[in-house]
Amino acid sequence: MNRITHLFGIKYPIIQGGMVWCSGWRLASAVSNNGGLGLLGAGSMHCETLIEHIRKMKSATTQPWGVNVPLMYPDIDRLMDILVEEKVKIVFTSAGSPKKWTSYLKSHGMIVAHVISSALFAQKCEEAGCDAIVAEGFEAGGHNGREETTTLTLIPNVAAHCTLPLIAAGGIASGKAMLAAMILGAEGVQIGSRFAVARESSAHPLFKQRVYETPEGGTMLALKKLAPTRLIKNEFYEQVSTLENQGAGPEDLAQLLGKGRAKKGIFEGNLQEGELEIGQVSSMLIQEETVAAILTDLLQDYQDRLTELTQSKYTF
Repeated sequence: MNRITHLFGIKYPIIQGGMVWCSGWRLASAVSNNGGLGLLGAGSMHCETLIEHIRKMKSATTQPWGVNVPLMYPDIDRLMDILVEEKVKIVFTSAGSPKKWTSYLKSHGMIVAHVISSALFAQKCEEAGCDAIVAEGFEAGGHNGREETTTLTLIPNVAAHCTLPLIAAGGIASGKAMLAAMILGAEGVQIGSRFAVARESSAHPLFKQRVYETPEGGTMLALKKLAPTRLIKNEFYEQVSTLENQGAGPEDLAQLLGKGRAKKGIFEGNLQEGELEIGQVSSMLIQEETVAAILTDLLQDYQDRLTELTQSKYTF
């Protein structure tokens, strides 16, 4: 039995990352309707907008779905009330300690998964009562852990130190990568970048095109003294890099960052001044696809690679 499919009541152990400015009800419902677990990205929604997307999700799918909640959300108390009032069943939390809210959410019948970047924090999730964990390597786009541990190293280490159902994230955009993650100890995967540029994503077309054009090495981890974030190398990134090389502190970086940088880049398509968050795997993404096509390709590639494991090159 696969514990991830059983826990969430889904057909395939594939979770769509709850990415800011990408993960609205159209993307999340499409993933759920095609057998995965779609997540709304609450991090870029005002409370009223989140309510609207939750209600549209209820109309768009009868399959399981959830909400991703960054615990640094400015109006976190109101957001948690909304999850209860709207009877959300699945919540993924990130960017903070799971201790404060996990028991509260579970007391209202919700399944809770938390995103971590180390085996130490995986153990803290288990102590806090989380139902599952997402272990995310620093190949991932957007906000990252300070440890800068790759997915290849992170997954087996977390699996060795934690008994919770484990979802791998960071650098996964193919069936072969999914199989590799599961061999390393995961029972499912969370995919961000490939879904971020899906047809149903709310990201701006110019942002999507920029992702397709991003070469190998075209992203870097920046803003390390503030909140480590993987970005496409554009004009804004170069400004950040210059400040960091000059030894700038968190205050100077925060002043440069200002407010709304991610919205400006991802949602509004300002490719020069915006914060273009995407993972390293962007260099392998070349064209827009529907969610249905993505799921079909992931599953076929997974099965093909699984069959290949009987070939002689794996025997020595």
